[in-house]
Amino acid sequence: MNLEVKIDRLTLRNPVMTASGTFGYGEEFTDFIDLARLGGIVVKGTTGERRQGNPYPRMAETPAGMLNAVGLQNVGVETFCKSVYPRIKHFDTNIIVNVSGSSIEEYCHVAEMINELEQIPSIELNISCPNVKKGGMGFGTNPDMAAQVVSEVRKVYNKTLIVKLTPNVTSVVEIAKAVEAAGADSVSLINTLLGMAVDVERRRPMLSTVTGGLSGPCVKPVAVRCVWQVAHAVKIPVVGLGGIRTAEDALEFLMAGAKAIEVGTANFMDPQVTVKIVDGLERWCDKHGVKDINEIIGII
Repeated sequence: MNLEVKIDRLTLRNPVMTASGTFGYGEEFTDFIDLARLGGIVVKGTTGERRQGNPYPRMAETPAGMLNAVGLQNVGVETFCKSVYPRIKHFDTNIIVNVSGSSIEEYCHVAEMINELEQIPSIELNISCPNVKKGGMGFGTNPDMAAQVVSEVRKVYNKTLIVKLTPNVTSVVEIAKAVEAAGADSVSLINTLLGMAVDVERRRPMLSTVTGGLSGPCVKPVAVRCVWQVAHAVKIPVVGLGGIRTAEDALEFLMAGAKAIEVGTANFMDPQVTVKIVDGLERWCDKHGVKDINEIIGII
């Protein structure tokens, strides 16, 4: 059967990718899986300058998921281009860089540098970051701000531009339409839900930042709903993520309208989960007589 899908100009050998922040730069998983079996990998969030991230503790287990407040710890775009990119550019899969920033200028600076890297065909623009010039409001929570950052990045970036959307808004559809109009080639959703956990013995929050991003199986029904809504509202391809652990989970997203999916938290539990999902998709298609995975995309 054919598992190949397309996201704008990006051709994926299958719909399975990894989610940013859960797969490092891909190097960490080469002892466990053949990266060439994946449709793509989304490497960890990259910012203009090196970031140390938030103080510990910054991860906490929750029922059917986890909270994280890592804070975009990364080496910065210059070190990524000079040191990390030469080590990973040979991977036989689509390498997508998650781009983050605290200002439009930072987003554009990072995107412009990544644009020069021949073996990086796409970026995923994380617009959940707080805009320091707007009092910390996330770019992705306001349609005008979301459109503005995408429009400016579009001027300096000429490859496939995927925009990652936050679910922490009144209407994710409104944000999706805004970034589509501003020049996005695709949207990915959902980013983490805002959550909190309390250590009742120590009588304090589990995270140093008090609140953090909730991910894992507990968010999947919310994610599937968001993907279904957005896929019916925009014409650009949708990438679905949020709590995917099995091929059946991935199929939910595909049937709801996602062209491809990303696996995140599950990578922490099983470093081979992505290839198991690819195998599971092949078995499901074979069992149900589906010759082309695109036949079932968006059937709901």
